[in-house]
Amino acid sequence: MAPVRRMDMLDRFFGDWPELFHRPLMVLTPPPGGNLLRVDEFKEDSTHVIRAELPGIDPEHDVEVTVDNGVLHIAAEHRQEEETNGKEIYRRELRYGCFRRDLTLPEGVTDGDVKAGYKDGILEIRVALPPETDTKSEAVKVPVTTA
Repeated sequence: MAPVRRMDMLDRFFGDWPELFHRPLMVLTPPPGGNLLRVDEFKEDSTHVIRAELPGIDPEHDVEVTVDNGVLHIAAEHRQEEETNGKEIYRRELRYGCFRRDLTLPEGVTDGDVKAGYKDGILEIRVALPPETDTKSEAVKVPVTTA
């Protein structure tokens, strides 16, 4: 039996079942690593910049940025509700997701060096880098003696 014809038979068999059974299985289960917040990191002059795309988030209620022992913690929560109320249908769909990311800050950064802002769906964290100290020295040759 041809694959297209088998699918047609399955569609006819499941045609009267609730909508849930028509959805692919992948819709029912989140992808692995789905709660990992993806970020861009780069250095701009003497500032370490971290950007995360968080569209539809209320930054005052749904985003938390903390610094603890040299680690930057970013947590965001997304909640969206849609309701359809028609003549013969009533549907309410909820979407919910939590995103987290922990990033090690450069050596010497203090809590006061970290500033966060949100604009047009982008969370931007700017970390003022401490001035580089000249701790590097020139290589010194050590003589090897024979005993």
